[in-house]
This record gives sequence, C-alpha cells and structure tokens, in this order.
Amino acid sequence: MRVLIAGGGTGGHVIPALAIGRELRDRHGAEVRYIGTARGIETKLVPEAGFPLDLIQVGKLKNVGLRERGKTLTDLPRGILLCRGILRSFRPEVVIGVGGYASGPAMLAAVLLRIPTVAYEPNAAPGLTNRLVGKYVTAACVNFPKSTKYFRNAEVTGVPVREAIAAIPDSPSGEPLRLLVTAGSNGAKVFNDTLPLIARDLLAAVPGLTIVHQTGERALDSTVSAYEANGIPISASEAPVSVQAFLTDMPAQLERADLVLARSGSTVAELAAAGRPSLLVPFPQAADDHQTRNAQAMVQAGAAQMLLQRELTPELLSEAITDLLNDPARLRSMGQKARAASHPGALQAIVQRVLGVALPR
Repeated sequence: MRVLIAGGGTGGHVIPALAIGRELRDRHGAEVRYIGTARGIETKLVPEAGFPLDLIQVGKLKNVGLRERGKTLTDLPRGILLCRGILRSFRPEVVIGVGGYASGPAMLAAVLLRIPTVAYEPNAAPGLTNRLVGKYVTAACVNFPKSTKYFRNAEVTGVPVREAIAAIPDSPSGEPLRLLVTAGSNGAKVFNDTLPLIARDLLAAVPGLTIVHQTGERALDSTVSAYEANGIPISASEAPVSVQAFLTDMPAQLERADLVLARSGSTVAELAAAGRPSLLVPFPQAADDHQTRNAQAMVQAGAAQMLLQRELTPELLSEAITDLLNDPARLRSMGQKARAASHPGALQAIVQRVLGVALPR
C-alpha cells in the first residue's frame, strides 16, 4: 500500500503526521511519502524520520498583505499541477491531509484525480485548507465533536499523543506543588515578560511552590535576567524556579505538574491525555483564532480556565494561578475532566480509518 501525507508548517501538523506515517509503515507495511513546503519544520523532521519528502511552493492566503496573497494565488495552481504529477508518479491508494500550506494543493489534486482522501483536523476550528476541502474528502478524523460539521464522513478520533504522556498517573508524582509554564519550542513572550514580575508573589502565596518555565531559545537569557532582577535566583534544574529554553522530558514534566500555564494549540491534546488542569492563554494571532476555540472547548469540558491575552495583566495572572493552586479539590476535578476529554487509542483509530479508505472491502 502506498500512502501520501501532505501538509506541515508547525510541529502541531508535522508530529501527528509522522506518528501516522510510522504506524502505517511499521505496523502495516505501507510505503509512505510526504509533501511539504520549504518554509515548514517538515524539512527537518520528515527526512530525520526516514521518509521521502517532496517540496512545493505555496504560502498564506489569510492575514497577509496584497502582494503575498497575490503570490500565493499564483503559486496555488502551480502547486496543484506539481502535486498531480507527484500523485500520478507515486500512485498512492490514499492521500492524508494534515493541514498547513502544502495540504491544500495535494488534497485538491487528489480529489481531481479521484484518489481517496482523509483529512486530519486537531483543532476545534479548522484552518482555511481543511474548510475548503472538507466537503470533498472521502473521510475525516477530528479531535473535537464540533469540528465534524466542516467535513464529509467525519469521525472523532482524537489526536495521536505519545504513549508516555497517556500513561501519566492521575495525580502528580510528588510534593510540593509545581507550576509548569510552557508554550512550545518558541516559548511565549507574554509568559516570559509576566512570570518574572509575579514569581515572588506566587512563591509567597503558595507555600513550597516550584516553577518550571520553558522560554524558547531566543528568550532564555532575557527571561533569566528578568527573574534575577526581581530577586528570584534561577537554576536550570532545581527549586524554586527552573528556567529552560526547551523541555526535552515533557512526559516527566507533565507528570510532576499540578497546574500547567500554556498556549492552546496542539498542547491541549497532551494536557487532556495527561489529565492535567491548565490555565490557557490562546495565541491571539493563531490562524482562524483556532487556539481560542480550542481553549473554549477545554473550558466547557471543565478541564481548564482561559485568560485572553488582551485582558492579561500581571495582577490578573497572579490571582488566577494562586486561586487554582490553592484549591486542590478544583485541580483534581479539572484533571479528571481533562482526561475524560482525551481520546485513548487515537493513533490506531486514525490508521484504521485510513486503511478503510485505502483498502475498502
């Protein structure tokens, strides 16, 4: 069986795409190929995972100037034609679109060639690409029930999450209380600017509190300096405040966390799988404001609290974190509801849908 997976740009697209590709290759003997763009993280991660990668040129249509939009509209037909050539040469039984720049041209080319297609959508509000192709796909795998209306033949499968995260126990693994601050590999400026200002108050209000703060590489030095300027000694790995550019041991960090302060992109699936309560601050410039929709879904499930960045002040953030950390019964309830919102076996469910489309009985 031959499978082509298209899309990328960010880790939220590429990491699940690689999980799907590995499962199809290693468990089902599929030959898997990827289509992406030169501007996405797939250029590094896909070859490292041992998969061939074809690149096409296509960019943004939304939230850009007229010049870039015009260039994208010019590139789009060329991208579709290039994808048609790749599809005719590779002859896949199914094309999986995971969202991102390259997904649109590849999925449209597959629809035109009448090749079965499966759309993967992790967000509560699908991006432009999946909204455009959603009614034409053969099947779709989504993470939130409210996303099903955008697609033909959609099923709530969830998001592939590392087994180590899904296996995290219900309760944190130790004392004292710990706040985990994370926002993906690039960090979040609003967290890096605000946490150093309120850390002293948090440590005073929550006895024994420890804080682990991921900043992103570019903001590490400035964030450490900000903490120290506010009288907080910093360690790379010890209490009370640890500041790191990257957290390479996320399963261990989530297991130890009593509360997670985070953005609300693909992180929400890991928070749900780990059964961890969260305070979510959606990235306001996220495409189609999908992070706000994701956070709202978690709030509605009782698994999280949300603060909008435009309303966030140091005082408001300090109060929200303190109130949550000093209410262990609420934290336990939020964690239980987070885990109830997860989808164990998501990867296997997605792969079974792909197999059903590619190899119909």
